[in-house]
Amino acid sequence: MELTLWTYEGPPHVGAIRIAASMRDVHLMLHSPQGDTYADLLFTMIERDGQRPPVTYTTFQARDLGASTAEMVIQSLRESAERFKPQVLMVADSCTAELIQDQPGALALGADLPVPVIPLEMAAYTRKENWGASETFYQLVRGLLSRQAPAPGTERPKRDPAVRPSVNLLGPTKLGFRCRDDVVEIERLLASMGVDVNVVAPLGASPWDLQSIPNADANVNLCPEVSDLTCSWLARTFGMPTIQTMPMGWGATRDFIAEVAQVLGLNINIDSVGDSRLPWYSRSIDSTYLTGKRVFVFADGSHAIAAARIARDEMGFEVVGLGTYSRERARDVRAAAKEYGLEALITDNYLEVEARVQELQPEMVLGTQMERHIAKRLGIPCAVISTPAHVQDYPARYSPQMGFEGANVLFDTWVHPLIMGLEEHLLHMFRDDFEFNDSVGPSHLGSEGEGARSKSDSGEVINEGNIVWAFEAEKELRKIPFFVRGKARRNTERFAEEQGISTIQVDTLYDAKAHFSS
Repeated sequence: MELTLWTYEGPPHVGAIRIAASMRDVHLMLHSPQGDTYADLLFTMIERDGQRPPVTYTTFQARDLGASTAEMVIQSLRESAERFKPQVLMVADSCTAELIQDQPGALALGADLPVPVIPLEMAAYTRKENWGASETFYQLVRGLLSRQAPAPGTERPKRDPAVRPSVNLLGPTKLGFRCRDDVVEIERLLASMGVDVNVVAPLGASPWDLQSIPNADANVNLCPEVSDLTCSWLARTFGMPTIQTMPMGWGATRDFIAEVAQVLGLNINIDSVGDSRLPWYSRSIDSTYLTGKRVFVFADGSHAIAAARIARDEMGFEVVGLGTYSRERARDVRAAAKEYGLEALITDNYLEVEARVQELQPEMVLGTQMERHIAKRLGIPCAVISTPAHVQDYPARYSPQMGFEGANVLFDTWVHPLIMGLEEHLLHMFRDDFEFNDSVGPSHLGSEGEGARSKSDSGEVINEGNIVWAFEAEKELRKIPFFVRGKARRNTERFAEEQGISTIQVDTLYDAKAHFSS
């Protein structure tokens, strides 16, 4: 276990809470100390949810450890069952409670409760949030459907041709990235293909809904971090095929349509299903402003892989770095990175990510809330594409990431920061006019951008490391477009340090350019 200022994932019990909070008629009893109730804030603040998660905490304190905390568990279980009357009661312990070995799951099974109980083992000190969500969803589905499982070797019955095909959308949860809107978009897309959605789970589902999962013809693995394990079990146990393509981006959405048609035996013209404005942009003259921009991608495994494909194949960017914090998806990300001639960065240490961004000096970052902070400090445009995210990444408006409309949203989200860079360049060209103030930074990057540097009365710009920019050199630097100016500044300062130059002149700027171009 590693203590850090920032963390990409919470502990596994937060993943369990995500599943419980996403569903109806489910309750989670969490054996935990008082401090673990912080998880409620994640849903009420970030998700803008009007109700707290369906979780009961034992909230033991230090003084309780001298007595039997097991009695607290049994009492909380009985009170939860009586008060909330859930269809299913899940039981787990937090990382702190795991140390005292009360085994609340075993206590729950022996407590003769009036509701079905599903015990959860969270492995708090070896696993993290996404694994906790995946394991909870899997145990819940398996616990409810095991009795329906056909005998091994039983052939799955074929669908009546007169009946419309149907699929389950598995994986969306609260605190997932844009899951609410993605579900709406994919439901619309499937409806246009003549395909019904049988169950969406966990988001909005009840235990009763989960029991009807086998009625569908196939499962859509919409959020692999959460639903991979469940889809694999359903394929083995019920013979249900899994649609694996994540429909993020124009090309992947078309691939998704083709896979749905192939799995369900449908005759569909892909071109007639839907469209996006993104391909038009890629063919337009405006795209030449952004072609070849160097992009660094770091997110959860699924979104990182999808974003890299969009960046290269649909935006015309150059992917210079690709990585993930999710060790469960490390193999997939490494395989994807090889397609770009890269070595994947697999780490949950944000300092390593920052070091890689500084090393690569990209012109844009596609990442999480962590990378947004990193990019802001370095003066690089950034778009958030994955959890962990903050409240601004859970907009009240309709803003999917998947499907054809999701491709439009991605275009706006990714391209506009770079377009703003062009705008800032035009502003800087006229900064000597009286109506402009060069003491402020670029509007879309906050106070950490180019203009937030202190200037001496003589017109020199003084940077860290005792390197001084002459006024004429700084003026010449402003002629460079904003979105590559930071890289030019860092390269010039690095060159000056290597050459023992304390004051950067115009000649130094161009000598550095020639040095790093060779």
